[in-house]
Amino acid sequence: MKILKYGSTGPNVQLLQLALNRAQNALLDTDGVFGERTRNALIRFQAENGLSADGIAGPQTQAALRPWYTGVYMHRVRQGDTLWSISRMHGVSLESIVAANPGIDPANLVLGSTVKVPLPFSVVPTDIDWSSELVAYCAEGLPARYPFLKSSVIGSSVMGKPLYALSFGTGANRVVYNASHHANEWICTPMLFKYIEELCRAYASGGVIFGQSAAELYRLSTVIFVPAVNPDGIDLVTGAICEGEYFDAARRIAARYPSIPFPSGWKANIRGVDLNLQYPAGWETARDNKFALGFVSPAPADYVGSAPLVASESRAMYDFTMSVSPALTLSYHSQGRVIYWRYTDYEPPRSRQIAEAFAAVSGYSVEDTPYASGFAGYKDWFIQNFNRPGYTIEVGLGTNPLPLSQFDGIYSENLGILTYGALATL
Repeated sequence: MKILKYGSTGPNVQLLQLALNRAQNALLDTDGVFGERTRNALIRFQAENGLSADGIAGPQTQAALRPWYTGVYMHRVRQGDTLWSISRMHGVSLESIVAANPGIDPANLVLGSTVKVPLPFSVVPTDIDWSSELVAYCAEGLPARYPFLKSSVIGSSVMGKPLYALSFGTGANRVVYNASHHANEWICTPMLFKYIEELCRAYASGGVIFGQSAAELYRLSTVIFVPAVNPDGIDLVTGAICEGEYFDAARRIAARYPSIPFPSGWKANIRGVDLNLQYPAGWETARDNKFALGFVSPAPADYVGSAPLVASESRAMYDFTMSVSPALTLSYHSQGRVIYWRYTDYEPPRSRQIAEAFAAVSGYSVEDTPYASGFAGYKDWFIQNFNRPGYTIEVGLGTNPLPLSQFDGIYSENLGILTYGALATL
């Protein structure tokens, strides 16, 4: 993680401010500007935790803040500790500790052993800009709180950032949901993470989500989430990357396309390859369409690459999907409030019926993909290769990146799609 100090800006400063608010109720504005109030709050945190109180968020301070990034505190058992005393010490419920530590014997806590303590706030924030670092913290914190949620890494980005997959359920009916093939459509990443957290919370408490028993969903299906296909691109758009060789190379690419704002108009991976034009489904047609528009080399958007699957991120999604062989996929993009459901003349069984059901619970329209955008996408390849229902869901309205003020509405509109999608092919 980059060292943060007075004068730093960007989404990782927002994340630091959020952690300080969680840790000590600092009442900071999460504005992404490391000013005097943020510095003072950090100094207080450092002093209270035996750190050098220099107001700089370096490696040791970041390590001390980790519980307030991930939402999980690792409590070392001391003489006289009980689960009840640990829960009171941290202000959390006994039930949440038991859920996070399956198999623990409350009557026989071992001195020096570690008890995972879910802290009393949601792991997933929905009111700050996102970065690959926040993706990693959520991919760590959610499975720590809910051990039945399995986390794996299916590949890596150009810059070596992990591509996480989180899996809920044990059923034979496997579905895959992904988000943020396109960098400036990153609002879909917290949407999937929030759904994961609410789904896990419902399962742990024996509750429901969108009227559906979470336990029944867990038994019948396996829902696999890849919440951030393009972490490097997300970092570029939100400002987590604002210097260095990758940033400079992206800026040079963007300079060749002055009509596309930089970095807010950036959809591609950090090398200028559009990840959702990388799949072997009419790739040559997509190339011809995009070349005719002038996208013949790396670009902020719409460059198909030198061949299918040359981008590591798209290759990872391809290989992972082949290994899982899902019954259904959802690919989340923005914007338009529309559901795209087929690829050319491919119309998998029940795919139109399921699309109409998605429309009924979301208020979105069901449409055919425009010809100019209708090739080489993940959804296109999945439908062509598996002849099973695959969907592109375009959330929200406006200009990408959509503002977080739309998040609550987007999440509410898609709650039914996300829940029904896990059961639609049964």
